[in-house]
Amino acid sequence: MSSSESANEIKARLNLETSRIHWHDLQTYYARGQVVRVAADTDLLNVACELVADNKVQFEHWLASGKVGDVAPDLARAWHQNNTELWAVVIAPWVLVQDRADGAMH
Repeated sequence: MSSSESANEIKARLNLETSRIHWHDLQTYYARGQVVRVAADTDLLNVACELVADNKVQFEHWLASGKVGDVAPDLARAWHQNNTELWAVVIAPWVLVQDRADGAMH
């Protein structure tokens, strides 16, 4: 993160980089352990911004509460069977994904 780039500017940039992608297109990243699941009730862009800021305390909180974490094998299989469309944003080397099938928008 550039010192001249504000949190709002980072969020705006990441918003432009966020898109929908099908699970089959994420298989390589999943196999490498680089896919991070973000709960549907959690703001995907906020998570991405905190990752850019390397906010370990916030991430530990999200991990402990289950708001952020690995994609469980059962979930990965279900997403694979349906080739689920997810929202995603890349914060290299991580790919943050969120299933908004319930219609929630974050």
